[in-house]
Amino acid sequence: MESSVLAFATDLLDEGADTFFGNLTDRAGVGGVTLASVYHEARDVFPHNPRRVIRYLEPGAAYFRPDPARWRGRRLAPVPSTAISDRDPFAEAAAEAGRRGLKLHAWTVFCHNDRLGFAHPDCAPANAFGDRHLTELCPAAPEVREYALTLVAELARYGVDAIRAESLHFHGLRHGYHHERYLEELGPTAEALLGVCFCPHCRAAATRAGVPAEQAAEAVRTELRRRLADQEAAAEPADLSALADGAFAAYVDASAATVTALAADLTEQARRHGMRLSFMDGDGPGKGWLSGIDLPALVEVTDQIETLGYARTPEAVREKLSAFALHGVRPQRMAVILRPTASDCDGPENLAAKIAILRELGVPEVEFYNYGLMRLSSLDRIGAALSD
Repeated sequence: MESSVLAFATDLLDEGADTFFGNLTDRAGVGGVTLASVYHEARDVFPHNPRRVIRYLEPGAAYFRPDPARWRGRRLAPVPSTAISDRDPFAEAAAEAGRRGLKLHAWTVFCHNDRLGFAHPDCAPANAFGDRHLTELCPAAPEVREYALTLVAELARYGVDAIRAESLHFHGLRHGYHHERYLEELGPTAEALLGVCFCPHCRAAATRAGVPAEQAAEAVRTELRRRLADQEAAAEPADLSALADGAFAAYVDASAATVTALAADLTEQARRHGMRLSFMDGDGPGKGWLSGIDLPALVEVTDQIETLGYARTPEAVREKLSAFALHGVRPQRMAVILRPTASDCDGPENLAAKIAILRELGVPEVEFYNYGLMRLSSLDRIGAALSD
């Protein structure tokens, strides 16, 4: 089973290549590193970083040096993080990984990009009222698709083994802006409906599929107004599949077809450049319908489905993988991310038992989250568990 650790480029820059790669090989004992190439805004605590304990990651920043010729004339283009200065961490990581016999994966956040969403609101999703969700990019927007395709081609020049495609789908209402406020309880149905994109591109895609997009949008607006006006209405259960006599469900299915088509195009782009593409589904089976995640379709067009195996017990990890199998994703087509930290593990035996289950089920790849956010003792825990 292949193994790697997810990490930020700033980990490499702050610690230096010898310490960074030494920890990966000598302490964690993994065979690869999954380095963030484009990442969203965050504020994190770094327990073993020699230069800082708290770092703010910039919104929608790139951690490689884009080729200006590829992006000339484009509105959507990766913007290098100020944290990398004039360096190219991906070039440095590629050279060191090659020298040490490690695989390099590009952990790439595609559609959760508030830098580009705020700069180009017409490329962001819009709810049924036309309000733009500026922390995101819409997968149906042609410029977003071109941006994603070019990004994959860019990363190929670093000798990347696999693109770890995070956020290659739609997002819900609560997916990511600081100081979000919800003073009234909206209820799960209103929150879900507010996260569905009705931008012109999504409406056009639904119309081409024979879906009455305006009927679905009007039904959503009516339902939202009712729930936003009254607390009791907000708490009512809802059968969204029956909304607008089934038009809303058909609309969401059309959105899923958009995501699947984009994932298929990016997978083909990756393959043309000798790479693989893993589609990251962080929520798990049955939870991604409104995000456009159709697992049976995605497993047919991508190289791999990757999920978060975040759980306290090995049995819970097994149950999650069993749920994926029920949705047409066999363990042999998966990669699983585990957390070796105290949030999930009480010791190396716990982590080793989870890895043993992955091996038993035939999962070919395991990754560990996240190099800079864990103590060095958690890296040691990975090494002990992998060698068990």
